[in-house]
Amino acid sequence: MDDFFIYLRLGFDHITDPSGYDHVLFVIALCAVYTLQQWRQVLILVTAFTIGHSITLALATLQLITYKTEVIELLIPITILITAITNFFFQEPGYRSLPVSRQTNRPWRYGLALVFGLIHGMGFSNYLRSLLGREADIVKPLLAFNIGLEIGQLVIVGFILTLAYLALNLLRTSRLRWTLILSGFVAGMAASLIINNEYLGELMK
Repeated sequence: MDDFFIYLRLGFDHITDPSGYDHVLFVIALCAVYTLQQWRQVLILVTAFTIGHSITLALATLQLITYKTEVIELLIPITILITAITNFFFQEPGYRSLPVSRQTNRPWRYGLALVFGLIHGMGFSNYLRSLLGREADIVKPLLAFNIGLEIGQLVIVGFILTLAYLALNLLRTSRLRWTLILSGFVAGMAASLIINNEYLGELMK
């Protein structure tokens, strides 16, 4: 059990580590259009992302799939940018706009989270495999690490939804403005990661 909690903590620390903020940015982009009252929708969305990254995390860690690390490191910020851009089409509830529930509860958002989760799972596996080394039994560390990732995601989501509640209810910020500011910040960070990606630089030569 000591090893289980060690890997659980490593999974939590990995996704919440400020120095590896790319996965944090993706989770922020996912829930930028939601409020605290919509926590059920957010939970389903994060679960879709979890299913996606759990599949490829397991397959890659067990070495059942192979890929180029450089490609994944480029694709991850691209997924962040795409997710943030989709948020720009959110409309403030009002005249001729769809109700909030119909804007944020679209099936394609869950599909997007699932597919992009597959990419992020391969990114998670790089770190986990470096931790495992030649350890024989990797099933328990894999499970613990994945649970740690999920707990970390929920902490990030809870923090963002709490900020949304404060911005909308105490600061009286409009929902559209909050969504655009948060998504714009994430999009800018993602664009910077893409532009400064070494692999992209080599492809452009």
